[in-house]
Amino acid sequence: MSTATAPRAGIAPRKATAYRVTFARVVHSEWHKFRTLRSTWITLIGSSVAILGVGLTMGATYEAGGGDSDVDTVLMLLFGFQLAQLMIAVLGVLVTAGEYSTGMVRSSLTAVPTRTPVLWAKAAVFGVVTFVSTLVTVLLTFPLAQLFLTGSDKEMALTDPGVLGTLVAASAGLALLGLIALGLGAVLRSVPGGIGGFIGLVLIVPVILDMLPYTAVQDAVRYFPAKSLESLTMLHPTPDAYPSTGAALLALALWAVAALGAGSLLLKRRDV
Repeated sequence: MSTATAPRAGIAPRKATAYRVTFARVVHSEWHKFRTLRSTWITLIGSSVAILGVGLTMGATYEAGGGDSDVDTVLMLLFGFQLAQLMIAVLGVLVTAGEYSTGMVRSSLTAVPTRTPVLWAKAAVFGVVTFVSTLVTVLLTFPLAQLFLTGSDKEMALTDPGVLGTLVAASAGLALLGLIALGLGAVLRSVPGGIGGFIGLVLIVPVILDMLPYTAVQDAVRYFPAKSLESLTMLHPTPDAYPSTGAALLALALWAVAALGAGSLLLKRRDV
């Protein structure tokens, strides 16, 4: 026969700890998943190597009066962004669509029934890590590449007017471009589909539209993601061909919000 054990005198009964789902806890969970994936570090390191390697190559092979003499100095040293943007886009798609391929999304959405905080936490973790990684890389690439350009017409320093701001803006732009890919991954729920959608919609469609002989279309293409990012890698973007730094950042931010907003809406409405 069992008997109930009464609490000792003077000792309050232990209360069950209440665990609430907060955005901070969701972010912590997503950070844990993000940093423990091998693909995260392979892609981030690959992106950094591309930016650094291409930047140093451009600096080492530059000849005054050659074919690169009329190219914007910062743009020339950040040509590696052409490769890095593809790697960052692949990582963005993997962050969201990858969970659908492994089935982990079911666990994530079971733990967070409201669903949308999962996507926005992924975006927050991915955006911050990508921005910091890119910024560290470009702050290393620029001065190292300048070692080859001493005494040339491309000689510049980080302290020259506009240089540091351009590097920060370019890093933010690459992170925003990755967030667009992350949103596409959430919309399409397929890694191949997300990567194909990014390449088609972000990289190929604007090139096709730019060929059309319509001024309005060509003006609109300037604010597409790839063109906006290219503008952010320039110290002095050409006004008639590229948007200003502020307009380019705003355009990329709006594209990212649109992609993530569509992903959030579908995440609420669709079955897993």
